[in-house]
Amino acid sequence: MKPKQFPPFRLVVFALAAVVAWSAAPAQGVDGTESGAEERQEAPFELKRPTLENVDPRRFGKREDAAFGAFQRGYYLTALKLARPRAEAGDPAAQTLMAEIYARGLGVAKDVEKAAELYAEAAKQGIPEAQMQYALILIDGSLVEKDPEQALTLMRSAAEAGEPLAQFNLAQMMMESGSSVDEAVRWYERAASARLPDAQYAMAQIHTHGVGHKQQDEAEALRWLRKAARQNYDTAQLDLGTWLVEGRGGKADPKKGFAWLKRAAESGNIAAQNRVAKLYRAGIGVEADSVLAAAWYILARRAGLEDPEMKGFMAGLTDEELKEAVERANRLR
Repeated sequence: MKPKQFPPFRLVVFALAAVVAWSAAPAQGVDGTESGAEERQEAPFELKRPTLENVDPRRFGKREDAAFGAFQRGYYLTALKLARPRAEAGDPAAQTLMAEIYARGLGVAKDVEKAAELYAEAAKQGIPEAQMQYALILIDGSLVEKDPEQALTLMRSAAEAGEPLAQFNLAQMMMESGSSVDEAVRWYERAASARLPDAQYAMAQIHTHGVGHKQQDEAEALRWLRKAARQNYDTAQLDLGTWLVEGRGGKADPKKGFAWLKRAAESGNIAAQNRVAKLYRAGIGVEADSVLAAAWYILARRAGLEDPEMKGFMAGLTDEELKEAVERANRLR
């Protein structure tokens, strides 16, 4: 029988959009024209999980020893060997460590069912990381029977223990259900204050549109966009760059706006690539350059974005310019 896949930890929720219509009037594009749908790529609001790069042994409980040290250094088999006897004796921190190894298939064959069992045992004993992970498993329902109520209880427990990712996820769950928008906003703010970029971007959206007890305040939204953008959150970089070009939330600064959009474009954000193309075409925040405008649009088009306005611009280029643009696009990849 084909093994089950570990449940996705970035479940698309579109939580805030379910509570308030956020895309009211068409936005003005970076070159002063109305932005098309292909320019306004909304980032989905998702449930989040930690990445391997930010693993902190404190996530697994208060005890720090050789097993956790081995895990951090990438010696996963050693970590598993050291943690196993403790996990079998009921140590929840060791159970969480083993679950992490099995869930990701670190040095061993991936065993998602074993990981789910271990997360469940550790969650019962109050390990915040395990509570959050098992809550996500309960939401997904592919390994265990779905149980939204228990998932909410576990996520809240992890959030109250100070886990920023759990705070963000709890807010997402509340917004999706519409149970308590004001409380959800407070959890977003706690996670954002703990420097979680997803939550910082959420706070920018909350202040942009006025959600819950927060009033519409574009200056405050801009402040949160800067925080998320500085942590390489590319959607925040896209919005920040656009706002700086257009002068939303403060004084216009096209050069800095172009720099943020180019940074997002270079990280692979398709909408940013298209907007950079338009800035090069119009000479806004940067010296006009038709070839570079075409090159950046070619990158975005290869990724599936179609912009009628840019298609018209491309049709007006010479064969020599198009050839050079393709060469430049190939080097931009």
